[in-house]
Amino acid sequence: MKITYLKPVLAAALSALALFVSGCVSTPAGPSTFGLPSKGTATARYPRTVEQVVAATRVVLARKGHVSSDNIIDNTFKAKVNERDVWVKITKVDDKVTELVIMVRGNLIGDIDLAHDLDKEIALQLVNS
Repeated sequence: MKITYLKPVLAAALSALALFVSGCVSTPAGPSTFGLPSKGTATARYPRTVEQVVAATRVVLARKGHVSSDNIIDNTFKAKVNERDVWVKITKVDDKVTELVIMVRGNLIGDIDLAHDLDKEIALQLVNS
């Protein structure tokens, strides 16, 4: 008994696996990371200065997890919160408005719920400071 269909099935399975696993996603802080494209980015605008939003972001990320990178030149952060990677970029829209982009990724996919949770925490920190 000869199994002739094994090679095509195995080749198809390996091809599908290679397509599924070999994804890269760009992050707000610049470099790409391994994973599949999915929803995991929250964007918000605040009527505050960049310095105020940066200070609130530092407090929230330090309280919720561990900050591994704090780039004061381009106002980007990389942190670990609930065993997920978090990237934050803060940019000036105009003199009175600042934009905040938060990207959260788990093992392979994004975590939009945690991204929105961090966004709300930063907004509350801005109100309380």
